[in-house]
Amino acid sequence: MSVPRTRTESNGQMRSRPAVTATPAAADAVTQPDQTVPGPAPQATRQASPRTSSPVQVPRTRAGAAWAALIGAAFLAVLLIIFLAQNTRSTEISFLWMTTSTPLAVALLIAAVGAVLLTLILGTARIAQLRRLVRKQRR
Repeated sequence: MSVPRTRTESNGQMRSRPAVTATPAAADAVTQPDQTVPGPAPQATRQASPRTSSPVQVPRTRAGAAWAALIGAAFLAVLLIIFLAQNTRSTEISFLWMTTSTPLAVALLIAAVGAVLLTLILGTARIAQLRRLVRKQRR
């Protein structure tokens, strides 16, 4: 049987401590803070051991996301320049009644931009459709 111990603080108030048991599980368990008799809050004197402290998490910000996006865009621009420089051979392109001769890289770039624009238009139409549906359901 163990009895809680008390200790007198420098300000004359009594501080009670929970009983300590000598089991291996209790040694690794997180201890509860000291309970104090009403009065001023005690100062924290113990620090967490390096073994149990976790690394500080840096919050994500819009500026950080913009910086990451800028780095990604610069990397893609370098890859695009390399692609354009390596594919300069001219090729003939026919679409319906029109025929033209253009570098292969430019033709592929035009096709990719067209696909992106088509995807954006269809995605925007679908998002607008879903927003209208949600507004109708809220009424």
